[in-house]
Amino acid sequence: MKISYNWLKQFIKLDWEAEKAGELLTDLGLEVEGIETYQSVKGGLEGVIVGQVISCEQHPNADKLKITKVDLGNGEPVQIVCGAPNVAEGQKVPVATIGTKLYDEEGKEWKIKKGKIRGEESHGMICAEDELGLGKSHDGIMVLDKDISVGTPAANIFDIENDHVFEIGLTPNRADAMSHWGTARDLKAGLQQKDLNLELITPSVSNFKVDNRLHKFDIEVKNPELAPRYCGVTISGLKVAESPSWLQHRLKAIGITPKNNVVDITNYVLHELGQPLHAFDAHYIEGNSIEVKTLKAGTKFTTLDEVERELHEEDLMICDAKKPLCIAGVFGGINSGVTESTTSIFLESAYFNPVSVRKTAKRHGLNTDASFRFERGIDPNITEYALKRAALLIQELAGGDITSDIIDLYPKKTEDFQVFLSFENTAKLIGEELPQETIKDILSSLEIKVNNITESGLGLTIPAYRNDVQREADVIEEILRVYGYNNIQFTQKLNASIANIDKFSDHNVQNTISNQLVGQGFYEMLANSLTSPEYISLSEQLKTENNVEMLNPLSNDLAVMRQSLLFSGLEAVSYNINRKRSDLKLFEFGKTYHNYESGRIENKHLSLTITGNKTYENWKVAQESGDFFYMKGIVEAILNRLGIKTSKTSPVKNDIFSEGVVYSLGKSKLVEFGIIRRSVLKHFSISQEVLYADFNWDTILEFARRTKIKFTDIPKFPEVRRDFALLLDNAVTFEEIHTIAKQTEKQLLKNINLFDVYEGKNLPEGKKSYAVSFTLQDEHKTLTDKQIDKIMNKLQHSFENKLGAELR
Repeated sequence: MKISYNWLKQFIKLDWEAEKAGELLTDLGLEVEGIETYQSVKGGLEGVIVGQVISCEQHPNADKLKITKVDLGNGEPVQIVCGAPNVAEGQKVPVATIGTKLYDEEGKEWKIKKGKIRGEESHGMICAEDELGLGKSHDGIMVLDKDISVGTPAANIFDIENDHVFEIGLTPNRADAMSHWGTARDLKAGLQQKDLNLELITPSVSNFKVDNRLHKFDIEVKNPELAPRYCGVTISGLKVAESPSWLQHRLKAIGITPKNNVVDITNYVLHELGQPLHAFDAHYIEGNSIEVKTLKAGTKFTTLDEVERELHEEDLMICDAKKPLCIAGVFGGINSGVTESTTSIFLESAYFNPVSVRKTAKRHGLNTDASFRFERGIDPNITEYALKRAALLIQELAGGDITSDIIDLYPKKTEDFQVFLSFENTAKLIGEELPQETIKDILSSLEIKVNNITESGLGLTIPAYRNDVQREADVIEEILRVYGYNNIQFTQKLNASIANIDKFSDHNVQNTISNQLVGQGFYEMLANSLTSPEYISLSEQLKTENNVEMLNPLSNDLAVMRQSLLFSGLEAVSYNINRKRSDLKLFEFGKTYHNYESGRIENKHLSLTITGNKTYENWKVAQESGDFFYMKGIVEAILNRLGIKTSKTSPVKNDIFSEGVVYSLGKSKLVEFGIIRRSVLKHFSISQEVLYADFNWDTILEFARRTKIKFTDIPKFPEVRRDFALLLDNAVTFEEIHTIAKQTEKQLLKNINLFDVYEGKNLPEGKKSYAVSFTLQDEHKTLTDKQIDKIMNKLQHSFENKLGAELR
């Protein structure tokens, strides 16, 4: 937001340097991000002085050039070659002296230098008005009033505006400061804390009067919940013309291009008081009536930017008896605006529902100065005052008569907020006990009324325009920002308490697993919880009716809350692959959101996404792609780290996987993982294999808390390994071998490992070879060969009897 310092001084007579005023505004919470210099004439005419032509002769080498002698008031006339047809002896003219910087129409700088023109020396330039930036004429040089003294700086005789413009990074809650008046209010409160009690000067509207009632409009608000207050008045017999220089300077300083006196006044009052206004050409309003209402969905409407828009059924419109004229609070229509031929207007000032305006502006992709203010909530009680202020300015600059009473439809007045402020809570939140008189002075300077005073606190009335101050904590924040954060004293002593934190708290367990995954080469990612509703079609497990939909989505791609972390992960994979990062290991802790008949719920998950090679390219390590068993090892490492032992393994039923496994404990599903189907990957333009694991984190935490940690001594006696090469049917799984071995020898068999699989040549059809190792250990004594052979024989018989295995 841009604030002109000269404009600000119209409300509060402050003689500080702009930098000092900017520091105070920043301390008050209106952060000044930069201060720019504005000059109505670039360069400020520095180096341009008034000279008198004391002689003018024809140039000997050019028919269109003259050689002049010009008195600059220093007793030493200079020679200047001039090509203007109107230059003549005795004229008072503006002269750009040697070293003066002038600017062309594009703002490009050029410097006046001593030189020769067609063989004759020239020591400066006699200027036309366009060369000085004072107009557009280039028919000849400017001829000044003969009464002006020679040597007078040109900046002293022309209307040059020099200003400083504050660029304020306004936070969304400070709707009250979206104007020069609102900024001046804050500045006054801050100055009062520095013992500078300056008056806040507000524009007077006491001269407003109705001249006649010859042009009355009937106004009807059909949606009062969308337009709680609507005011209007007609002005007839006005003349649309160029605005005076003072008004143009004010608008140009804050980056607004002047158009004409009527439109400029509505913009001026908008930035002066924070109240958006709209002027309709009364000639185009049919039926002498204004209706504020919504229209049917799909209604076509062309806005001022000549774009035809399709209206939504909730868009509030300003209409006449036959057609829409304007999108309320957002943008005007193409045929209802003020033009040079306009002679009468209907001037609108209103308070529109902030949510309604925000939705409409977002739907149509429009962001105007008016919608910016309506969206954040303007002062509903300034509507009529701003209308009178604008009407008086229009009469002053464009003439005309007020030809109707002000119609003010305000069926339900917006009430001020009532808040009780506790002195004890104020001291507790601020960290320092402020004097009660200081608190009351600050509140008074912010126009917060003190209704009653007790020993414990103050009963307050908050003005309606401070819609961000509705709680006690908000009031304390106001006191603190005006008192000054820098004025709060800090003690040298630092107190802290040690909290008793559960080691199985979500945060701690997340950190443990995150560190483990990072150690395995994973990167943590954080994705948006909003996603595209199109992703639901990629899996039959996800239902459209279970979507949690956004009421006012920023875009169609962010219209629902995600039911799965998978698609966010695939978006990240696709993004990285497109930027030549094809070896990825990502994990994310996040939530999914579901809308069921029983209500809305959210579940926490941990997702793992792997694609490409396990390790980065290295001369010592052969490249190997991540596969199903690599993911399986990582999944089991996480469960083992948390002390969770799965009791059930089953094939995955989720159709996002082409193949996968589910680990469960009892009836609770812990994790499902596997290879993502090609059809899903194709939707994200991914051609390489992607592995994915989805942990039900809430369930994981529940079982992790149940885990009882047992400590045992390190065995003192050696372990023994024996291997079998088993010829098996292709249908036999390693899990069956593992289960049978454990059932056969429960005490001394410590570990079973599959270390080689062979299928193919020299084996009978339908057979495969498993090389399995068995680790045996007795914790109380050293095993003998006899004991070992006995156990291995038992295992062999079991495999032969139950699996039909043969030793190779």
